[in-house]
Amino acid sequence: MSDLQQTPLYDLHLDLGGKMVPFAGYSMPVQYPMGVMKEHLHTRAAAGVFDVSHMGQVMVTGPSWDAVALAFEALVPMNVLGLEDGRQRYGFFTNDAGGIEDDLMFARRGDDLFVVVNAACKEADIARMKAALEPELTVTPITDRALIAVQGPTAGAAIASLDPAADAMRFMDFATLTLDGVEVWASRSGYTGEDGFELSIPEAQVEALVRHLLEIEGVAPIGLGARDSLRLEAGLCLYGNDIDAGTNPVEASLTWAIQKARRAGGDRAGGYPGADAVQAAFETGTARKRVGLAPEGRAPMRDGTPLFDAATGGTQVGEVTSGSFGPTVGGPVAMGYVSEAQAGIDTMLWGEVRGKRLPVTVAKLPFVAANFKR
Repeated sequence: MSDLQQTPLYDLHLDLGGKMVPFAGYSMPVQYPMGVMKEHLHTRAAAGVFDVSHMGQVMVTGPSWDAVALAFEALVPMNVLGLEDGRQRYGFFTNDAGGIEDDLMFARRGDDLFVVVNAACKEADIARMKAALEPELTVTPITDRALIAVQGPTAGAAIASLDPAADAMRFMDFATLTLDGVEVWASRSGYTGEDGFELSIPEAQVEALVRHLLEIEGVAPIGLGARDSLRLEAGLCLYGNDIDAGTNPVEASLTWAIQKARRAGGDRAGGYPGADAVQAAFETGTARKRVGLAPEGRAPMRDGTPLFDAATGGTQVGEVTSGSFGPTVGGPVAMGYVSEAQAGIDTMLWGEVRGKRLPVTVAKLPFVAANFKR
């Protein structure tokens, strides 16, 4: 693991007994001594701290908000111009075929746009933004700030104990907080389905601040293993598994992220890569659809499991893209793509695991209802 990058919290992970594994070019904690199952359940019951410093942080600046927003809309199918100051949105970069090159979060800070992208895609994403936006705008990778997520039903109280202003924030709000005297860029968001915050913190101060957070009752360190099972129960896509450059957002059931202003008939319809392909999918549908999957029994169906329309023989109608045991659900949960004809809730399918076909039912997403602060 000597060639892996380390986040500013690497030494803290070792101090806490984190089991380090390679992930997106970084050495990251997959779990701590508590174990994945207990870490998952702890986050659902109290609050967990996740190191997500491997992700890319980028600031886009220009002469005005309108200039920044309209230029960024040429890269994404989202309504950027309509984003209010102090608010954040989920989005994705598309390619000329309408596929998803990466998914991301973007927030308005005055006239600037703060963008967070996935670790495995950040170099390509930064190059994409620079090629499309400069020199009219300035694209600045932020390399001196760490990023953590604090998630769970007591996360709000934990952060508000350090800065009471956090209590006024609602889901997808974005603000500057002062935690232990440190200026922190905070969004009330996360990728677990729980209430919580994502915090961009100066690298030099992050370890001391996280150590203080972990001293607060009910706050524990959580690794990548529980992060994955939490987001899966919440029905949230993992880039590279559930969506990729060959996935149209319509078949991925992500149409909610494309606001009316950017759809056909909207004020600023189209104008982004692959807009025609995405609009065609809106109008005529897609051959497959992302769905929730509930395998029978206790054994998970992992990504890559083929799905069939019969217990024997029959036709392959899809594939699992994410699957694990869901500790909150108390059984296996999965997501995947199936043909449109088999996408109805409660449709019975069969997943082939080690040569044996096991029953699995198409299920409504999310498996665990969201607990955001509205």
